[in-house]
Amino acid sequence: MSGSEATETFRQEAQDLLEQIEQGLLDLTHRPGDRELVDSVFRGLHTLKGSGAMFGFDDLAAFTHHCESAFERVRKGEVAASPDLVAAVLAAQDHMRALAEGRDAPQSIGDELLAQLQQAVNAADGAIEPGVQSASGVTWKIRFSLPVDALVNGTRPLPLLDELRALGDAVVTAMTSDVPPLTVLGATECHLAWEVILNTDQPRTAIEEVFIFVIDDMMLDIEAMESGVKVPPEALDRASPANDAASEPVPSEGRTARAGETVRVPAERLDELMDRVGELVIAQSRLKQVAASSAESHLRAISEEIERLAGELRDTMMIVRMVPVAQLFGRFRRLIHDLGRDTGKTIELLMEGETTELDKTVIERLADPLVHLIRNAVDHGLEPPEQRLAAGKPTAGRVTLAARQSGAEVIITITDDGRGIDRARVRAKAEDVGLILPGAVLSDAELLQLIFQPGFSTAAAVTSLSGRGVGMDVVKRTIEGLRGSIAMTSNAGEGSQIALRIPLTLAIIEGLLVRVGEARYVIPLAAVEECVELTTEQDARSMGRSVITLRERLVPFIRLRDLFSSSQAADPHQKIVVVATGQDRVGLVVDQILGDHQTVIKSMSGFHADVETFSGATILGDGGVALILDVPHLVEAAQRQDSQMRAAS
Repeated sequence: MSGSEATETFRQEAQDLLEQIEQGLLDLTHRPGDRELVDSVFRGLHTLKGSGAMFGFDDLAAFTHHCESAFERVRKGEVAASPDLVAAVLAAQDHMRALAEGRDAPQSIGDELLAQLQQAVNAADGAIEPGVQSASGVTWKIRFSLPVDALVNGTRPLPLLDELRALGDAVVTAMTSDVPPLTVLGATECHLAWEVILNTDQPRTAIEEVFIFVIDDMMLDIEAMESGVKVPPEALDRASPANDAASEPVPSEGRTARAGETVRVPAERLDELMDRVGELVIAQSRLKQVAASSAESHLRAISEEIERLAGELRDTMMIVRMVPVAQLFGRFRRLIHDLGRDTGKTIELLMEGETTELDKTVIERLADPLVHLIRNAVDHGLEPPEQRLAAGKPTAGRVTLAARQSGAEVIITITDDGRGIDRARVRAKAEDVGLILPGAVLSDAELLQLIFQPGFSTAAAVTSLSGRGVGMDVVKRTIEGLRGSIAMTSNAGEGSQIALRIPLTLAIIEGLLVRVGEARYVIPLAAVEECVELTTEQDARSMGRSVITLRERLVPFIRLRDLFSSSQAADPHQKIVVVATGQDRVGLVVDQILGDHQTVIKSMSGFHADVETFSGATILGDGGVALILDVPHLVEAAQRQDSQMRAAS
């Protein structure tokens, strides 16, 4: 493994450790006396420190050492896991993350964080009764050997021995019986074994933690020689090499070598593999078309077999790309903790449906919109404790994140039990900035949708959380960019809920293939509600109105022929594909419906990035290209075109 690969591997593992540490610290804010949580945080800090030193991140190791020392005192019962101490380590954890990622992390900031940590430790010192301590130490016989390639992989025996010495009185003996003659000894090979007689008041787990990075690959035997009596190290008999060679050590208790249960794969490789699967699906579609027109039965059989295999491979690839939303929701525990400290509000975060899975790309792009929605829920929605008490509510406000799968979509909701949306205030602000005319008649859903307009904000003053009139419009654009939709409901005095409907994946979608003139287009099937025929008589009657009646409801429709400036004559029997966009239903008039089509999405080129009516393109079985319609933006473009035509007339 090259140096750069080793560094990247460490950074990935460091991110996992930092996540473990953060979750443990956040749990401690609710259960400060939980010994298992304290041990978990300590182990995470200890591992991060040792790993950092091993991979040359000395600044990280030195900084983390102070946090580890603080939690060592918590473990011993000398210091309480107070809210201030937990907050100080959380703040320090952000600095550790910067050091691990190689970002700019000035030492002055680190010094300030350590000063805050020391203040928190001093304030918590003696705040609880010391835990039960061992009245006397235990003498352990520790025998271990490392893999032959340990030195090449970055493992150094001397720091391990130094850590054992730090636990108590230790006598170290090197075992040389397995060392080959110098003539055949490799310079980077490790053939030594060690026996350590250690007298300590620390538990067995403290000894195991010394070897935490290499314990799965090494031989380690830990045996309690004598319990309850401290034995001076200098009085201990040293084991002989002969005895060492004759013994048969076994792996430490509870530690078994694990086969590779998971494999880290760079996201770029998954994306590349997904592209190849997409190309295979396209090639299979072309083969199917050729086989359908062929008289050769064996060619059709081969085509069907490849179709089955390509489908299974595609489905497997989709599963590989799926990750549980718990990875996304877990990030917001820290956000809620910090928002509570910043606003002085008591906030509970509930999470539901964390096992629901989404495409990894969707997960990544949802993070920022959800941050903004949660901050808005806390700032605008939740009342201060005294106002909640006056309203008969518990002092702690509640924010609930929930996810559930519905067909080919995942619905994510952000719910708060706060004051709800003040409709009169929203209307007044919208009229003031010119979004609506005074007295305009709007449905409740239309009124709430005004919140997502650019520049809209009902905040009385600009704060660190909101009030600048930016954000909610960006949230809406991001969600629609994921081919999703956003809707809001709110009850005065009871709270609000924002629902995001997101497709499971951005790579492959089920679509409805249609023809307009000679061009073919794909309409995402998730947006399609029904298809009806537009007869010549209906078309003639609707001229000038572009509205038809479906089950006693008026549905406006858009002639894609006009929108795309097609020069071909319309088919005599046109079709209307009724699609849902937000709270509305709109018809798209096409010449012909060609059928459903599993669409492998190809991104538009840089030259077409600003064409919002299309979300991408796909290659058809005959090698032709079909553009994929972005329904919300398509409707907006048609409305703009209609407004311009009315203004011109």
